[in-house]
This record gives sequence, structure tokens and C-alpha cells, in this order.
Amino acid sequence: MHKIIRSTVALGGLFAAPFAAHAQDVVRYKLANSSFPISSAVEVPAGKAIVYLSGKVPPVIDPKAPKDSVTAYGNTETQTVGVLTAIQKQLQDMHLGMGNIVKMNVFLVGDPDHGGHMDFEGFMAGYTKFFGTKEQPNLPARSAVQVAALANPGFRVEIEVTAVRP
Repeated sequence: MHKIIRSTVALGGLFAAPFAAHAQDVVRYKLANSSFPISSAVEVPAGKAIVYLSGKVPPVIDPKAPKDSVTAYGNTETQTVGVLTAIQKQLQDMHLGMGNIVKMNVFLVGDPDHGGHMDFEGFMAGYTKFFGTKEQPNLPARSAVQVAALANPGFRVEIEVTAVRP
């Protein structure tokens, strides 16, 4: 009886081996007919560790400015770069990189300088410094929405991400 079980387990391992190596790859689906720097979908195989990072907000760039002002944190592009830099550092501390991000949720506050609408161009100017580059071509699935407000009136950007450990 023990010999049969061992043989069955060994055979199961042989048949699973070719599929295991292939099944470990994260698959990123490109947007059809587009060069926009996001994935339309990202497929994460079973068995991968998924890391959820809480939302990050921008760092202070002008400590002399009032803490509830946009001046303290910068415009949308500056805030985006600050937030993504903080995310990059947190991922590095966890032995991960920006290429491990599979999903991104972006919350943008309407900007009075843009008629109350979110500054999507400013966000994209910061985002494309981190994604869709030669150094980091892995694109996350992403949503970007305008929200009424964030925790601080000076914040224009908050980003949360989900990453996969290879």
C-alpha cells in the first residue's frame, strides 16, 4: 500500500512539474490598440504572495507652508512623484520593486486651477517617470478617480497599490 501511494505522489509531481514553472508567471494584458501605460488586466497565478499597501499621501516639500495647503505638498505632478517615491521605498524595504505592482488605485482631488477637475495630465507626468519606461516596463492594472477630498486639504493625490512577490 505504501509503495502505491509513493508512486502516485511521484507521478503526480512529474505531471505537475511542467505546469508549475509556467503557472508562476504573472501575465499582463496590454490595452488593445493603445500605447497608454497601463495594463487592461493582470493575471496572478495561484500560490503567489500578494502584498496590499495602504494608501500613501504626498510628503511635505515646503515645511514653511501651512500644513493644510497645496503649497506644502506641491502640484499634482510633484505630489504623484512624492507618493510613488514613498511606495517605491516601501517596496524596496520589502525586497520588491515597482515592477511587482499589479494593481493601482489612484485618488485625485479636483484642482481649482483646472476648473475643479482632477489634474490627470499632471498625474500622468509623474506616473510615467515610474511606469512604462525602459527600466521599468511592467504596467499595473489601474483606476484613477476624482474624489471630493482627501484627509488633508493640501493633498491632491493618494495612491494604494497591490504587489506580487515573485
